[in-house]
Amino acid sequence: MTHPRDILLGAQAAAGLLPVCDHYSGAPARMRKSLQLQAEMMQEFGACVFDVTLDCEDGAPVGAEAEHAALVAELALHEAAPGTRVAARVHAVDHPAFAQDVDTIVGRAGHRLCHLMLPKVESVADIDRAAQLLDQAGAPHLALHALIESPAAVHRAFDIAAHPLVQSLSFGLMDFVSAHGGAIPDSAMGVQGQFTHPLVVRAKLEIAAACHAHGKVPSHCVVTEFSDAAALQAAAQRVALELGYTRMWSIHPAQIRPILEALSPSQMSVDKAAHIVAAAARAHWAPISIEGVLHDRASYRYYWQFLERAHATGRTLPSEVQTWFVSSRC
Repeated sequence: MTHPRDILLGAQAAAGLLPVCDHYSGAPARMRKSLQLQAEMMQEFGACVFDVTLDCEDGAPVGAEAEHAALVAELALHEAAPGTRVAARVHAVDHPAFAQDVDTIVGRAGHRLCHLMLPKVESVADIDRAAQLLDQAGAPHLALHALIESPAAVHRAFDIAAHPLVQSLSFGLMDFVSAHGGAIPDSAMGVQGQFTHPLVVRAKLEIAAACHAHGKVPSHCVVTEFSDAAALQAAAQRVALELGYTRMWSIHPAQIRPILEALSPSQMSVDKAAHIVAAAARAHWAPISIEGVLHDRASYRYYWQFLERAHATGRTLPSEVQTWFVSSRC
């Protein structure tokens, strides 16, 4: 039987779906604890509900970049649980340790990584440079995530998102604000100001639009006030409902569950989507009326993608659609 994904999404069937939370850690003890927590929550939810990105850019001590990269490779190979998603953030392409990071981490553990995060991406040329090194390291098809952190990079976001290896764009709030030389107040780096300052909001919208234009995933920046759970929850809800982001960074274990809750569909909405998609399948995807509302392939596509996101966040799916998801767990 033809899968709804193939009928409704066509060439974009494999695009646009990632865990809604990307958790970063760089200190050795925290990297190990993050991988342990990821395995525990995979058992709890029955799905790999967040990525763990092992961080070389902020995690590596100055002068010990090679040793840190080797540790990241070993952790990805030997301490990440089977079926979980582990990634690495390397140094920027113009950093002396960049090529060494890629050679060590991708060369040793490329088959275990779900993607490589590139910080401070300024242009497509940076992506091409990384792609060249991936090829040399034996992982030419490894997905790349690009961190957009400057006004010029925002300007080029559509071109960067169009690159075939790029899977996701992330927004680097603090570097973006500091790149304006004081023209944006430091309040724009906080949980309130980042949603009100026009230049910051514009940058977020440009990145989200670039991603959706090319079937990629927009990933929102961190909330640094990690001890304020209510502020984090509110921020996560805003990025999902107002700015079009389907993924968000975490920098503390306490942020993971609020992000999952905010970016996960409600159970009532999941039930509605399942009812519509199941009815559409029974009608062989022809237009139908449900409770006086017309539905066709445009709305079927919307509700199918809704179900895929629900599945990726560990929501319980009604029995009428479960058969389409049996073999697609992490």
